[in-house]
Amino acid sequence: MAPAESRPPRRMMTSSSSEGAAAPTTRGGVTAMSGLDLIITITDRSKCESFINWFRGRDIPLVLTALGQGTATTEILDCLGLEASEKSVLFCLAPHSRCMVRRAARDLWLDVPGNGVLMTVPVSSIGGTSVKEYLTQNQEGEEPMEREIAHELILVIANQGHTDQVMEAARGAGATGGTTIHAKGTGMELAKKFFGVSIASERELVFILTRSQDKKNIMKAIMAQAGIQTPAQAMVFSVPVSDIAG
Repeated sequence: MAPAESRPPRRMMTSSSSEGAAAPTTRGGVTAMSGLDLIITITDRSKCESFINWFRGRDIPLVLTALGQGTATTEILDCLGLEASEKSVLFCLAPHSRCMVRRAARDLWLDVPGNGVLMTVPVSSIGGTSVKEYLTQNQEGEEPMEREIAHELILVIANQGHTDQVMEAARGAGATGGTTIHAKGTGMELAKKFFGVSIASERELVFILTRSQDKKNIMKAIMAQAGIQTPAQAMVFSVPVSDIAG
């Protein structure tokens, strides 16, 4: 199995002030964006509605919710006297704003362990000016500036029922936890031709937030212990996280 690709530390355009974000350019109906983020928030399902209302109060028009499951081991849950944690994973788009991230940390008590985590991932383009205007209406962004990436979000696509195998490998390499959502795959026939093995259509998507310096080891461990030639048949990739709260 080929190792996870190693690259020098990346730097990212992020905010320096409350001025308007750089103007987008449009080619062929696709608008290239500067300073727009995909916001991913993970919290307990009992807090989901209050989190959605908070985003709507910031004039964010579209908040998508997926039902997830925490990946704490049975031993940890038994030790703490807890049941398996049911999670909500929220997705929304907004102009990049470190001020908003700090406000979310304060208003949603994200600095208190167990209340959730919010992360932002940069968006490079949007299909159409009207969609861009809908998603960013009444919102102010911030002037981007360059800074080093401290965290990455590892995403693992694995066969249903094999989250424990993935997380055992990840924890052995330094991961502290993850969140899983159920998914249904397409293109399985092409995958069989490409990898030489059959891949189940019922899949699980595992989110693992980690420090950038730990990403390579975690990805290598997942590939080695839960990769495409194992029962988990996991595929793994990562995206940079520009800001985090929680």
